[in-house]
Amino acid sequence: MARDVTPRLRLPKTAAKGEVIEVRTLISHPMESGLRKDAEGRTIPRGIINRLTVTFNDQPVIDVDLGPGISANPYFAFHATVPEAGEFLFRWHDDDGSIYEERRQIDVT
Repeated sequence: MARDVTPRLRLPKTAAKGEVIEVRTLISHPMESGLRKDAEGRTIPRGIINRLTVTFNDQPVIDVDLGPGISANPYFAFHATVPEAGEFLFRWHDDDGSIYEERRQIDVT
């Protein structure tokens, strides 16, 4: 498990039914490509967030596969339609098998 991995989210707490909202995500992660070497010349093992999935009320919103070319602390922004009140579930999948989760409730006004 990577150290000091911190997911951050920005999305509204409320929306009108059917409204399109902007969702922004950032996860603090070193994203080692497996190509760099340390001071002794040894290859630093690959360690990246290789997938981001987002669901709303258990329905898929986005599913992104990531590769070693993604920079440290990957940032994603996307738009989603809010059909009803519910919960977004964000999952970042790490090469080491770790899954970092965040949940956000959104109410419909």
